[in-house]
Amino acid sequence: MKLKHTSKKSDLWKFISFAVIFSSIFLLYPIFYSIYISFHNMRGLNSVFTGFGNYLRMFQDDVFRKALMNNFTYLIFQVPIMLILGLLLAFLLNSPNLKGKTFFRLAIFLPCVTSLVSYAVLFKMMFQVSGVVNDFLLTIGLVQSPIDWLNSQFWAKVTIIIALCWRWTGYNMVFYLAGLQNMSTDTLEAAEIDGANAFQKFFRVVIPQLKPVIVFTIITSTIGTIQLFDEVVNLTGGGPSNETLTAAQLIYNHSFVYTSNFGYSATISWALVAIVAVLSIIQLAITNKK
Repeated sequence: MKLKHTSKKSDLWKFISFAVIFSSIFLLYPIFYSIYISFHNMRGLNSVFTGFGNYLRMFQDDVFRKALMNNFTYLIFQVPIMLILGLLLAFLLNSPNLKGKTFFRLAIFLPCVTSLVSYAVLFKMMFQVSGVVNDFLLTIGLVQSPIDWLNSQFWAKVTIIIALCWRWTGYNMVFYLAGLQNMSTDTLEAAEIDGANAFQKFFRVVIPQLKPVIVFTIITSTIGTIQLFDEVVNLTGGGPSNETLTAAQLIYNHSFVYTSNFGYSATISWALVAIVAVLSIIQLAITNKK
């Protein structure tokens, strides 16, 4: 029996060995190697040990600070708008009396599964000086002259925030909708019997019960915004004058656009990891308080 048990254990190790080996090669090795090269000045195949030189350079880098400030600008404005809209839409689409719920759910969720490039091209066409957005605003008299959305320091940020909200609101709505559908109706019925209106039911009954889902979406949205890359690259390219540049795009630029320095790119990458970890811990600490 002991030999049979040992044989089973060896078979289990053989079964998972390939997963362990490939995970080590393609996941663990790059992680440790990125830490290693962050202490080196790497240009092509040439590597020179610099110690904390890259980290000191990062703290003195005005472009990095600008990119990080842009990330936090998107985080402060876009994430609350997106999450609140997703929560309100989920509450409305969970109504048993609403007709065509399936169509509206699909229509709101569809943007997050569309191609990044195609939707970025569409937004660039819409927000051109002669695009449909300016035509609409001029027609209704909201503006007197066309807005240069993609080349203005302020409006370029607004365009990216609009694009992010359009794409990811439906994604978060699905999580809230799933939470609402798994929520017991007894508490809502009890609140209705007690005379609570829709506003009171939403804020005093629904939101407290959705707290785990809300915490999850806040953390994942924060991580996604700190790592923001695709929308900025495809819509504005980081311009004008680095006003929409993000830290992830800066990492890409130092690796493949400027004179390649993978060591400095790895340093910025680990700075983002630290920022994401700290923000996640803070958010968990705040939301776990009674």
